[in-house]
Amino acid sequence: MNLAVHGLEGIFREGNTYYEDLHNSTGKFDFVMANPPFNVDKIDKERLQDDPRFPIGLPKTDNGNFLWIQIFYSALNATGRAGFVMANSAADARSSELEIRRKLIETKAVDAVVSIGPNFFYTVTLPCTLWFLDKGKNQTDRADKVLFLDARSIFRQVDRAHREFTPNRLNTWLV
Repeated sequence: MNLAVHGLEGIFREGNTYYEDLHNSTGKFDFVMANPPFNVDKIDKERLQDDPRFPIGLPKTDNGNFLWIQIFYSALNATGRAGFVMANSAADARSSELEIRRKLIETKAVDAVVSIGPNFFYTVTLPCTLWFLDKGKNQTDRADKVLFLDARSIFRQVDRAHREFTPNRLNTWLV
C-alpha cells in the first residue's frame, strides 16, 4: 500500500517471512529498512533449522525479535546497511538471545543502537530502539566500535499521545 500511495511499483508476494524467503534475499541487498512486529511468538523454529537467513543461531526463547534481526542482517551484501525499529527488550534480552546478540556484535556489523522513548509511533506507544547495521564497517577504523545513543529524553511533544524529534535535533545527528 505504501508503494501505491507514493506512485511506486514493486513486486508483491504473499507469504510468511519466517518460513519463506520469497525474494531469495540472502546477501543481496544494499539497504534494508524495516519496522517489524515486536515480540511475535509461536514461531515453529523446527522449520527454520537449516535456513541460511539465521547464520548466528536460533533463539530458544519464544520470541521473533532475533529472527527479524538476522533476516535483516543476512539480507545485506558485503557492504550493505540496515536500519530498523526493534523492541527495547532485544537490547538486553538474556539466555540464547544474549548469545546471538554477542555473536552479532562480533561480526562488527552493528554500527549504532539508539534508545528512544514512548509515543514516537502512531500504532505503538512502547519505547523502542533503532538499530543500524553496516556490514562494510569492518573495513574502517570504526570496526570495533558500536555507538549507543540514549535519546529517550530528547523529543518535542506533538500532542498528548505523540512525540517527535525536532528538525534541529535531527540535523545535528545527521551532520
